[in-house]
Amino acid sequence: MSESRPSSAGRVVVGVSGSLGSLTALVRAADEARHREAELWPVLAWEPPGGELAARRTTAAAVLVEDWERLARERLLGALREVFGGDGQGLRTRPLIARGTPGPALVGTADREGDLLVVGAGRRGLLHRALWPSTSRYCLAHAGCPVLAVPPSPLEATLAAARRRNAWRLRLDTGHVAREFETVPPGA
Repeated sequence: MSESRPSSAGRVVVGVSGSLGSLTALVRAADEARHREAELWPVLAWEPPGGELAARRTTAAAVLVEDWERLARERLLGALREVFGGDGQGLRTRPLIARGTPGPALVGTADREGDLLVVGAGRRGLLHRALWPSTSRYCLAHAGCPVLAVPPSPLEATLAAARRRNAWRLRLDTGHVAREFETVPPGA
């Protein structure tokens, strides 16, 4: 007879944004939750467009907060459906939307003894690293619990390469290129 763990045994908290990297992290977090017999807490952190400072400067933001929260909830539920289909595959799951930047929101959620924080650790170029802070680096530096940084799926690189190829082809196959050739005077 196996000993059942109490519900306070721990949680597996995972950051979910809907990106391919976060979906990979969600799959790994679900595996960890099953293995640990823990609750899975998928967390989607959101901020008002333009950030909190911009939201405080306008009165229209107060009216839109409910819409932004609804959109965040829909994005989180869509990611869960994409990974698990219609059911939670036998997992005890507690989806959470958190208003704030992802790093602090995840670290603030994974604050109990026995928690495990799972984040996607995507490949990032120098420009991307300079312009946008890394959620996984923040979590690794500030979390009070173990952090599992999940590398990107090998399919991510293949998908990125396909997108680059298609973007190049689309730029060459636009209608405005044909119009530019039509405006060249004859005999020029």
